[in-house]
Amino acid sequence: MAKHGKKYTEALKQVDKNATYTAEEAVELLKKVDFANFDATVEVAYNLDVDPKQADQQIRGAVVLPNGTGKTQKVIVFAEGQQAKDAEAAGADVVGSDDLVEKIQDGWLDFDVAVATPPMMAKVGRLGRVLGPKGLMPNPKTGTVTMDVTKAVNDIKAGQVTYRVDSNGLIHAPIGKISFDTAKIVENFNTFNETILKARPASLKGAYVVSVNMTSTFGPGLKVNA
Repeated sequence: MAKHGKKYTEALKQVDKNATYTAEEAVELLKKVDFANFDATVEVAYNLDVDPKQADQQIRGAVVLPNGTGKTQKVIVFAEGQQAKDAEAAGADVVGSDDLVEKIQDGWLDFDVAVATPPMMAKVGRLGRVLGPKGLMPNPKTGTVTMDVTKAVNDIKAGQVTYRVDSNGLIHAPIGKISFDTAKIVENFNTFNETILKARPASLKGAYVVSVNMTSTFGPGLKVNA
């Protein structure tokens, strides 16, 4: 069993393990017990009663949080011609084609999100073994394979969060920083929560969301009403 430090133990004493908090109550409590010596990230974790092996139950997508995540994402774009110019104008950090593919093949991975135009995917596909396991492969479901690179870059820079259910039916996502006003974190949570609820597979019978937990870096997990 994992051992926790004194600060975590003290924080845990202030949490009712049997309680289910409102989003506002959870954020206020996380702020109260936060002991990180940096601006901690607030995260949510969903336990869904889905079978990711079923094609229609592979919950995946992207949503722009109204107040951002508190982190500036480094965005690269695989594009040519006018789309390359549009990506640069939108503020993409790196834009390229064959040169960018080669750079990544040589081991460069200093970015957070990759966007590609559909015509570029034949080239980007060669990077599947590198980008796939790291969750960096452009995908139409997350809006990162598109001809509208301006919107893609703007959304990502504005605080877009991608989500994907794992093999255990879990989804994790950041929804802000502990330094954010409570109302802003709650608004981000509500936006993300609505997105997950709307993603319920039509074929699913019975329960969908088993539980929702909110936590901060190093902080205890709190059960939250969804």
